[in-house]
Amino acid sequence: MERLWLANIAPEATDEDLLALLRKYAPDLECTQIQRAEGTGIRPAALLTFTGKRVDSLGKLRLRLDGMYWKGRKLACSTTVM
Repeated sequence: MERLWLANIAPEATDEDLLALLRKYAPDLECTQIQRAEGTGIRPAALLTFTGKRVDSLGKLRLRLDGMYWKGRKLACSTTVM
C-alpha cells in the first residue's frame, strides 16, 4: 500500500483543508484516511492513505506538492510503501 507523507502543514489546517488541496491537484485519488503525526507541533505532518489511484498518480501528486507554499508554509512531501 502506498501512502503520502505531508509535512510542515500549517497548524490551523483542518482535515477538510487537506482534502480540498488533494482534490484540487489529484481529483482521481480518493483519500480514505488522514493520520496526523504526533510531535512538537513545529512542523505538523500527516500520513494520507488513498484509493482509486492510477499508475503514477501518487507520484505526480508528490512532485506537485513537494516544495509548494500553502497557507504560508513550504510543504515537504514524500511517498511511502507499506
